[in-house]
Amino acid sequence: MSRRSASSVPSRPTNPLRTAFGDVREIVHEQLEYHELLMTIARRDMLLRYKQTVMGFGWAIFMPVLNTIIFSVIFMRVTRLDTGVPYPIYAFAGLLPWNFFASSLRFSVTSLTGNVALVTKVYFPRELFPFSAVLVSLVDFAVAFTVLIAMMIYYHIGVTWTVFLLPVILLVQIMFTAGIALGLSMANLFYRDVKYLFEIVLSLWMFATSVVYPIDRIGGRLAAILSLNPMTPIIDGYRAVLLRGTLPDPGAFGYATAVSVLVLCVGWFAFHRSEFRFAENI
Repeated sequence: MSRRSASSVPSRPTNPLRTAFGDVREIVHEQLEYHELLMTIARRDMLLRYKQTVMGFGWAIFMPVLNTIIFSVIFMRVTRLDTGVPYPIYAFAGLLPWNFFASSLRFSVTSLTGNVALVTKVYFPRELFPFSAVLVSLVDFAVAFTVLIAMMIYYHIGVTWTVFLLPVILLVQIMFTAGIALGLSMANLFYRDVKYLFEIVLSLWMFATSVVYPIDRIGGRLAAILSLNPMTPIIDGYRAVLLRGTLPDPGAFGYATAVSVLVLCVGWFAFHRSEFRFAENI
């Protein structure tokens, strides 16, 4: 009998704090026990993603480069936009982390429904599937990051000590992305139209984030509302430490960090608590 079936019907009332502590201990133990399986699933997903493709990892570079060219034409030829740095590298530095975020969610939303046999027949922590989607997209991010380095050399943008904060910004984005990925994969398992609504929301989300233009240029009440989007401080953080040699805005980035931790914790707990119902909803 699996751990879930054995504990799904409690025999007596339990202390909520003790139950939450038990869940945390169980989550940590499972991640340590199954970390090799996570790597195996990630390798499998990476091979499947680029199977029978001509360009392979080239797609990780091609899409942000193509979008950079398109938006550069718009904001350099059609309407001028002052970003403080050459616009092409400004746009690419925003599209790079955004593509990591969007790609992670696109593959994680169907990560449970696309692995029916494993979800229903073998027990292991099911969060490995959305986590695998994030890991594979992180590899794409690393590959495309080489283009950003080349652009920094081309535009004579030097590296300062703030580059050492890059792992911190990346960690915050991974936490936020993983939390959303857990929620999306679980929601799509229970309601299959989530994957269609998600594409609409993602398209709107991109233009509500400072990916290709500074949100603060909008002004007014709309800018204040859009500033609640955690992805904007995260993307601005990349630009600050890489392109401008400055620290991320402490208030905005601190807010994004707090939201990211909260999203990951809530998403992981909800996923963990609902895991025993997955097989019956496939």
